[in-house]
Amino acid sequence: MLFMNAVWQRLTLSSFPLREFLSSSYLHQWLVGVLGAWRQTSLVMQWGDAIALGLLSLIYALAPFVSSTLIGLLLVACVGFWLLLTLSDEVSAKNTFLFTPIHLLVLLYWSIAAIATALSPVKKAAINDLATLTLYLLLFALCARVLRVSRFRSWLITLYLHISLIVGVYGIRQWFFGATALATWVDPESPLSKTTRVYSYLGNPNLLAGYLLPAVVLSLVAIFAWHGWPRKALALTIFIVNSACLVLTFSRGGWIGLVVAFLTAMALLIYWWSIEMPPFWRTWSLPIVLGGLIGLLILSVIFVEPVRLRVFSIFADRQDSSNNFRRNVWDAVFRMIGDRPIIGIGPGHNSFNKVYPLYQHPRYSALSAYSIFLEIAVETGFLGLGCFLWLLFVTFNTALTQIQRLRQSRNVEGFWLIGAIATMLGMLAHGTVDTIWYRPEVNTLWWLIVALVASYWKPIGFSEYPISHSQATT
Repeated sequence: MLFMNAVWQRLTLSSFPLREFLSSSYLHQWLVGVLGAWRQTSLVMQWGDAIALGLLSLIYALAPFVSSTLIGLLLVACVGFWLLLTLSDEVSAKNTFLFTPIHLLVLLYWSIAAIATALSPVKKAAINDLATLTLYLLLFALCARVLRVSRFRSWLITLYLHISLIVGVYGIRQWFFGATALATWVDPESPLSKTTRVYSYLGNPNLLAGYLLPAVVLSLVAIFAWHGWPRKALALTIFIVNSACLVLTFSRGGWIGLVVAFLTAMALLIYWWSIEMPPFWRTWSLPIVLGGLIGLLILSVIFVEPVRLRVFSIFADRQDSSNNFRRNVWDAVFRMIGDRPIIGIGPGHNSFNKVYPLYQHPRYSALSAYSIFLEIAVETGFLGLGCFLWLLFVTFNTALTQIQRLRQSRNVEGFWLIGAIATMLGMLAHGTVDTIWYRPEVNTLWWLIVALVASYWKPIGFSEYPISHSQATT
């Protein structure tokens, strides 16, 4: 038993000596604190974390409405400011909490991507894509730093939920007043070919579903985390509007992600409240709630024709044009992985676009692998895929560990971790059959959620929570 516990702690990096690792790291010693003296005299840097929050707010406020180029420029600004903060940080015990096991695996994943770039058959494209990947990973680092402050965490979550409400309302308006399809999103021979698929400001229903999924889950847990009936009513409104809008995208991947996320959230919420439940409900509440939700889904499939047709198309295999397209792309992708299984072709869609035409079936051009797991395997090989799965494993373990701790003290901050786990699983389920995960509107949200988990991390044996406790508010 002790051996298994030791193995578990090693796999989850729970017992990894991060403080010793940082103190022995030459890179950490050379970079962190090199501008510390300047920061002490700088009036602007006294507000460093607040300025970082402002930059992050611009990204999450503007992402659905502006071009990818502008988001890229904001990412560059965030990364530059993160570097400035890091170079001017104090080398203290408090700041060791800014680096977690999740950060370590993100760094490892970047290192594997860098090696894949160096060995890529299309180095020029891979270098450009490595730069883009670096921006996203350093966005995670900045988010994880800022979110450690409870009021900053509350602000960013609240901002995203309000922006998502605007996006969701416009999407529902498209359903009632009509929206011109900007691409062929439904099999033209399908009975649903004339059905409106809303896309709001994002221009693509699948992308809209990926953007709204975190909002649906976070607004659900906000109903319990936010204090006061007006705020709870606002959270409920956001939940209803965004859930309805996501359903009206008719995105099958989005629906799969929504079901996975919602079932996960309900299971974790029941676990959270099980301490206060009588024995009967402690045993049967989970089967009753999950059984009821599954029954409701079955009834909607039986009696709501558009839902039934869309769900059945998932199992139509090559009879559905979208399924057939993905199957042909996946056939080519498997051959790409087979030729470079260890380290891949290099990160990013530019590398993919250079190599994929050599393997594609005629008339089945594609910009990505239509599965994030296959995409990662293509880009960075099984080394990168293994590291990514390890990152997920450590992230989920960190979240569950902190939920247990917060549950004991009945700290409502635990609801955000419940939302983070459910969101991540939902986004991964959606991403298994699509690659909207790589679009900046969604990718920035993914790393925000991972950073949300990292912001709660603390080492084993640490007796005091590093950030002063406060209840989550809007």
